[in-house]
Amino acid sequence: GADSARADDASTLKGEVIYWVAANSERIDLQLSPRSKRDRGLSHNLTGQLLCPVDYDWTDMRTSIREYDPDFRVTAFSWPRFLYKGDTYNLNEPSKGLFQSDILVKSFKCIFTSPSSARRHDGGDEAIHFKGPNPRHRSHVAALLRMKSVHPRAIAYIAVQVRFALSCADSWALEDEDFNYETFYYNIVDYFEAPGSPEKAFEIKTLLLWWN
Repeated sequence: GADSARADDASTLKGEVIYWVAANSERIDLQLSPRSKRDRGLSHNLTGQLLCPVDYDWTDMRTSIREYDPDFRVTAFSWPRFLYKGDTYNLNEPSKGLFQSDILVKSFKCIFTSPSSARRHDGGDEAIHFKGPNPRHRSHVAALLRMKSVHPRAIAYIAVQVRFALSCADSWALEDEDFNYETFYYNIVDYFEAPGSPEKAFEIKTLLLWWN
């Protein structure tokens, strides 16, 4: 059923996501295991920065965030940095690069096509030669679902999976402290399916063309 499929996808991304995070970092002392999530989440600088809402400066505010300061809550009502291309948020252009991050695209390919297609997206030698896990062979999910194009709800689903993979939670739950995954999912769906203006609708159309 749906729960089993979600668990399979989470298991696949558990190791793959850390491989990609490590490959995109110049650090070699990441101390992140592809098998254990214990050191992930807000406690690790790299995964913490990716999970950090773009409203906050991780470097200056990470202590307050980790201590669950009520003024720096991590909720589903602010986009996490991992959704942005290059993990870069532009305050003057808040939608620039949104839902275009490498980790999101790779995760989509990993789940809906195959882990090998996601690895080919790397496009050459990585800065850190960190061998990822060797997932079992999967059928081409996109073909099984007869997907002809990338849909907003598929992007939202993958974003939820990536967020869970970066977290330190071992088991699935709708809530992770102040963060609600269901709210996060529907906020993304609303972003795509309920644009507030013709300009925003054109922006969404362009974004979906980029994905397809």
